[in-house]
Amino acid sequence: MRAAVVSTFGGPEAVEVVETERPEPGPSQVRIKVAAAALNPVDAGVRAGFFGGAGKRIGLGWDVAGTVDAAGLATAWSIGDQVVALDPGIVRPLGSHAEYVVVEADAAATAPATADAVHAATLPLNGLTAAQALDLLELTGGQSLLVTGAAGAVGGFAVQLAAHRGISVTALAREADEELVRSLGAAHFTAGTVAAASFDAVLDAAVLGEPALEWVRDGGGYVGVRPGGEPAPVRGVRTAAVAVTADGARLAELAGLVDEGVLTLRVAETFSLDDAAKAHARLAAGGVRGRLVLVP
Repeated sequence: MRAAVVSTFGGPEAVEVVETERPEPGPSQVRIKVAAAALNPVDAGVRAGFFGGAGKRIGLGWDVAGTVDAAGLATAWSIGDQVVALDPGIVRPLGSHAEYVVVEADAAATAPATADAVHAATLPLNGLTAAQALDLLELTGGQSLLVTGAAGAVGGFAVQLAAHRGISVTALAREADEELVRSLGAAHFTAGTVAAASFDAVLDAAVLGEPALEWVRDGGGYVGVRPGGEPAPVRGVRTAAVAVTADGARLAELAGLVDEGVLTLRVAETFSLDDAAKAHARLAAGGVRGRLVLVP
């Protein structure tokens, strides 16, 4: 089968598509025939060597939508099931940017019925990151939340999930994105001017760090999206960063919210798997709204 990998670190040109053996699932795993797989900033980080692994062939891709092709005896999935899944991992020989991928059975969820595979592939990593970040903040209806990077993939899901819970969301994004983030459910918008100690919490999808911490009221909460990169606590503000984990049950809930119209799946552009390096170059160019998606 074909798979996108890096053998040396660098820019988009470091991505190569190679022939490799099709993986076999273990007793608690399923193999998915990949229909679509989103490209995320973490893939660019792996490609550039931010997470180590020099001298190894490293597979790319965390998101997948496709069809169960083989299932271990200890799973409840059947061949032909349409699924989405998160396949997390920094330094491993294969990822989801391939024709087939093996994941733990409990990492998969039934794909949204109202979305095609290309759109469904944008849900797992960014949807779970947003949901698990909100879990860390422990906000309740009526409280206030500022989402930085609100027009991005994680930020957009966070806006929608928080608004759905009755939280008052202020979106921080570029002026050109005001209409977009308001359509996602943001009650308020700012392009940069934020008063100190204005919010019960900040979900810092833009990774602003300490400046964003100043916008949280005393005793509030801050959650970032770069594990280990959160600022130190001040004024009684709890700080944390989400380290996303695979969770098929939670992913099924998110897929249900897609079908209910609560969550919007945004695709910027599709590329063939063979053009994975071109997709990386497009991501590096910036200005992408929605996810780039690879199709084998």
